[in-house]
Amino acid sequence: MPVKVRLQRHGRKGYAYYHIVIADSRAPRDGKFIERIGSYNPNTNPATVDLKFDRAVYWLQVGAQPTDTTRNILSAEGVLLKKHLLEGVKKGAFDEAEAEKRFAAWKTSKESQVNKTKEQLAAEKQAANKARLAAEAELNKAKAAEVAKKKAEAVAAAAEAEVAEEAPATEEAPAEEAPAAE
Repeated sequence: MPVKVRLQRHGRKGYAYYHIVIADSRAPRDGKFIERIGSYNPNTNPATVDLKFDRAVYWLQVGAQPTDTTRNILSAEGVLLKKHLLEGVKKGAFDEAEAEKRFAAWKTSKESQVNKTKEQLAAEKQAANKARLAAEAELNKAKAAEVAKKKAEAVAAAAEAEVAEEAPATEEAPAEEAPAAE
């Protein structure tokens, strides 16, 4: 029975997440499987992988073949490196302590890279927020200046109208008095 390590799609349209399963290669994609060893969510940044590490190593050692995407995921999680190191121990190239030491060194290096990437993404997001707030403040200043200008024009127009209203009234009064004097 050819066994594969592959992804099983779940989720709604446009927002898929996947279960990492061990299945017979002849079974349907979302059908019957032997064991579920993890999940993969590409919708987060960075992608979230939850994996039963020991079970993944076990299935690879007994001959399960990962699909291309699953191979990339397992490689990023260190499963393929661990399998490679255990095969070196079997062949006598080095002992198990050396294998564990090499794996631990790789894992700390990988974690530091992931943390650096997360910090960089957070810094970029914070810089984008600052830029957006600065642009919004400039826009608000421009709007406030425009509103102040309109208010000043309205006050000036009201004052002119008031002055114009008073001026004709004073001019009309002497004109009315003049005919009465004749």
